[in-house]
Amino acid sequence: MKKPNIVILGAGYGGMITATRLTKQLGHNEANITLVNKHDYHYQTTWLHEPAAGTLSPERTRMEIKNVLDLNKINFIKDSVVEIKREDKKVILENSVIDFDYLVVGLGSEAETFGVPGVHEHAFSKWTVNGAREVKDHIEYMFAKYNNTEDKRDELLTFIVAGAGFTGIEFIGELSERLPELCSHYDIPREKVKMYVIEAAPTALPGFDPELVEYAMNLLESRGVEFKINCPIKEVTETGVTLASGDEIKAETVVWATGVRGSSIIEKSGFEAMRGRIKVNPDLRAPGHEDIFIIGDCALLINEEINRPYPPTAQIAMQMAEVCAENIKLLMKGGASLKTFTPDIKGTVASLGGKEAIGVVGTRKLFGAQANFMKKMIDNRYLFLLGGPALVLKKGKNPL
Repeated sequence: MKKPNIVILGAGYGGMITATRLTKQLGHNEANITLVNKHDYHYQTTWLHEPAAGTLSPERTRMEIKNVLDLNKINFIKDSVVEIKREDKKVILENSVIDFDYLVVGLGSEAETFGVPGVHEHAFSKWTVNGAREVKDHIEYMFAKYNNTEDKRDELLTFIVAGAGFTGIEFIGELSERLPELCSHYDIPREKVKMYVIEAAPTALPGFDPELVEYAMNLLESRGVEFKINCPIKEVTETGVTLASGDEIKAETVVWATGVRGSSIIEKSGFEAMRGRIKVNPDLRAPGHEDIFIIGDCALLINEEINRPYPPTAQIAMQMAEVCAENIKLLMKGGASLKTFTPDIKGTVASLGGKEAIGVVGTRKLFGAQANFMKKMIDNRYLFLLGGPALVLKKGKNPL
């Protein structure tokens, strides 16, 4: 009997957990499991604000796939996905074509520009390991350049973060915490540096507890961050940003963190989608496809209580992966009824740089060092789920 081909696209949080669970749940001779990823490493997307600001080495955020997964049980292909041929049950890669019986799409996200011109040309919008390196190097170059220019242009030391969601707040938290060190290292008076967070919505951290938002904004403002809330950006230019009001803020550094959309491969492959995200069935399958599962940032799941989509978080992607792996196993064994996916939001914590953070765990609000402890424990828990105690010891964070 021919072994079914299970193909997993993307080695993000969802893809990696799906791969580890399938290898544990299926016998070696039950299926051919293939993981496709454009890099030979997996990285912690939720940590990238730290290397981008220069407070953590980029190497800490990434781990080689061969060191985490058992490649005796999984066939790993380093390649980029071009298109999914749904009806033909094939995936077109840049360098080959692979067949699937069951497909797991976990291709991650891309920056959402909301149609604002100039983002890709003039802003830093790639939240990847290499993207984080680029932001860090650019920031340090701006500091180094300032004292070597005759006119000492203010825009060299003006840093704009577009978006006051989790990514934007966590990044500016790290940068504001590092600022005294940068100023000291490059002989620059602290008051010369300007930091802006610009948000189109009426509040920072939309949807988050107002008391925690106030705490975060007060803390960041005490470090010199200026918030411009309810203030859409009209255009990103070579010299800064133009606001919807017509005002311009000149800056050599614009970091784009306004949110994400699903992978463009989704629409290219003919799936019905909204902003690159497929509204999945309760069992995580794509509508009309009994053999294609969508997880992580490419999946759209509605929270019926508030009639809004769940945010595309690592926590939900990992939970999706568990159910996805279980459902593939059930399908292979002829199971008629698959498991329904229901997110179990255990808590949400945002770091603010240093030993500061805010969060909600259960019904409890956390501030400062207590929230920071919880944030690091959450990070370490993922490492434990992925690779056990050894990976926590190698890559984990000290919560104290």
